[in-house]
Amino acid sequence: MALLLAGEKGFEVEAILFDKDGTLLEFSYTWGVWTRHMQEAFAERLRGKGFPDLPREELGREWGISFAESGIASGYDRNGPLAAGTLAELLALLAASGYRRGLGWSEARVFAQESLHLAESRMQQERPALALPGVPELLASCRELGLPAAVVTADETTSAVQHLSWLGLDGYFAEIIGTDQVDRGKPYGDMVELACRRLGVDPARVAVVGDTNGDMLMARAAGAGAAIGLADADKAQELPDADVVVPSCAQLELQR
Repeated sequence: MALLLAGEKGFEVEAILFDKDGTLLEFSYTWGVWTRHMQEAFAERLRGKGFPDLPREELGREWGISFAESGIASGYDRNGPLAAGTLAELLALLAASGYRRGLGWSEARVFAQESLHLAESRMQQERPALALPGVPELLASCRELGLPAAVVTADETTSAVQHLSWLGLDGYFAEIIGTDQVDRGKPYGDMVELACRRLGVDPARVAVVGDTNGDMLMARAAGAGAAIGLADADKAQELPDADVVVPSCAQLELQR
């Protein structure tokens, strides 16, 4: 048991469950690169068949991520498909963009899968990951106090483990649960419930920390003891179901 301080509120917890992207890792740094690789691979296949191109800006609007003229991701919609959706949903949206350009649906799905394989290979080579402020310190504090930590992410489990391992953070977690391990992903409570069963704790004694309202709804659906949102003050209204909103994990403190 530990006291988790978040802003002016405190919560007695037996475990902390973290979202991954936008909570532990800089979202745009990783997923901006992935989106760029997906767009380039899919656009190349469209051009090879003589169909209209898929501009990066269009896919960004479809998925909920924006890019500067340099091609670097400049922002994202924390409640959009890329931040809150599943891989299957993103691939369906990508295939739909090919279908709108004249591809048959089956071929569009194949192109989306081929683009995914290429993007994942390039990601493994580049390893674009960046820990957000306060994350290493908070995880070290969890370990020091013997407080179990787990990840509950809309990402696939294999991808989540990989991204965290690039920064040496995977070893801090007793469980890393991706959306592929449950029947229903966020905003349903399935991942929180599964994590709590594996950790042997009551959901009412855990805190869920995330950067989207889908994380907060997941926490509430599972009966979690605390739903802690991460957002700057001007974005706090995007997390209406949070018990408290703080800018980052740097504003979270653990005490015995």
